[in-house]
Amino acid sequence: MPAKDRFHEAVKVALQKDGWTITDDPLTIPIERLSNLYIDLGAEKLLIAERKGQKIAVEVKSFLGASTLSEFHTALGQCLNYRYALEDTDPDRTLYLAVPVSIYDNFFVVPFIQSVIQRSQTRLIVYDPTTEEIRQWLT
Repeated sequence: MPAKDRFHEAVKVALQKDGWTITDDPLTIPIERLSNLYIDLGAEKLLIAERKGQKIAVEVKSFLGASTLSEFHTALGQCLNYRYALEDTDPDRTLYLAVPVSIYDNFFVVPFIQSVIQRSQTRLIVYDPTTEEIRQWLT
């Protein structure tokens, strides 16, 4: 099982504050003839107006390494693989990439990065690791 990201617990608390129930930590996706995939968190939130559960999977990234661009490439590749695996095994679950607000404000606002996020259809959760709160949901 892979190591948890530095801000894993902060995102978990932020999701709980936002009304989500953590159902898996990590969410395991079995892949035939390969090792399992592990997405950091699985969560559910009841949408009372619709009377059905909304399920998400969240890949947490801190972007604390030397190259934000390199970490972005890795995170995007992971998210694409996870999204395709979820489509096969749990199609009702929506995948999000969780990024710290400081990285979002300084890196994810670059037009090229915004274009990549949009074209790859990557959903984002922008979180504050200090207050353990979600700042934005971007779909």
